[in-house]
Amino acid sequence: MRMNAAERQFRALLAGAEPLLALAPMQNVTDHPFMRVTRPFGGADFYVTEYFRVHSASTLRKTILRCVTENPTGRPVVAQLAGRDIPALTRSARELQSYPIAAVDFNLGCPAPIVCKKRAGGGLLRELAVVDAILGALREAVTVPFTVKTRLGFDHPDEFDTLLPILAKHGLDMVTVHARTVRQMYGGTVHYDRIADAARALPCPVIANGDIDSPRKALEVMRQTGARGVMIGRAAVRNPWLFRQIRQLLLHEEVVYPTGREVGSYLKELYAATSPPGLCARDQVDKFKKYLNFMGPGLPHAEGFLHDARRMLTARDLEELARRYLDHDEPLRLEPQTGA
Repeated sequence: MRMNAAERQFRALLAGAEPLLALAPMQNVTDHPFMRVTRPFGGADFYVTEYFRVHSASTLRKTILRCVTENPTGRPVVAQLAGRDIPALTRSARELQSYPIAAVDFNLGCPAPIVCKKRAGGGLLRELAVVDAILGALREAVTVPFTVKTRLGFDHPDEFDTLLPILAKHGLDMVTVHARTVRQMYGGTVHYDRIADAARALPCPVIANGDIDSPRKALEVMRQTGARGVMIGRAAVRNPWLFRQIRQLLLHEEVVYPTGREVGSYLKELYAATSPPGLCARDQVDKFKKYLNFMGPGLPHAEGFLHDARRMLTARDLEELARRYLDHDEPLRLEPQTGA
């Protein structure tokens, strides 16, 4: 199969020496409108789609596929699959390769109960023999780069010791490690030492994921773990300038932080971009509150901002929220007191 431009660009990134900065996939958050709005702020080196849920009767979800067919980033986009049905997974992987994807990524980390109950995503980490079989089948079906995003285990970080040899045997092109267990969800200790174990054990680039919420934290995690780069989700929703700021720090340049008004403009633009036709105003406001929940912890008056944000009813309320908390020219670091 002829190599497309996205694959060529992604392979060059993997073969290079520069740190890799990636946007983590977040279901119903890091979608096409989000990628389009945030790309001008600096953008990641590559992006990973929300997962395509795969089962025996599944088809490729068009709203996710749009990130590939109408790629707004100018950077490689990796298509992520989640599921456990091997024939369906290989069928979907082959179908995806008819589109200009940079790689196929397999989801071994989603902790959402609805996914784990179907024994997919992070739920598969309780069935490592099945993981082994899936990775072997996908490696045979995938001619573009094949990558995995995983957690350490389901219940305990030490489960990673059994998972690592399975990851090592399948010729993966990159592995991203969210250094928590599935049971931890998004809280508790991030075991960066286990990312270091992966970086030593695996013959491919390893990307660090988990509570990377500032430029300095990104550089510290790469130094501490030996990871080739970082993947950032929640903090990049709050601070879409973060990738640019990390590059500035890597180049020993002054790190530039957005002003309150710039953050307010970002929220207003994102609100407009994520408003699908036909959705009533109240439902759109409720839908947008998930972005505000990510934003709040990085603001000086987080408690008040989140209190008012969760009581919004109209788009005018969003304008008032921006006026009350963001109508100023002071720079904002957008870094929370706790993990992102």
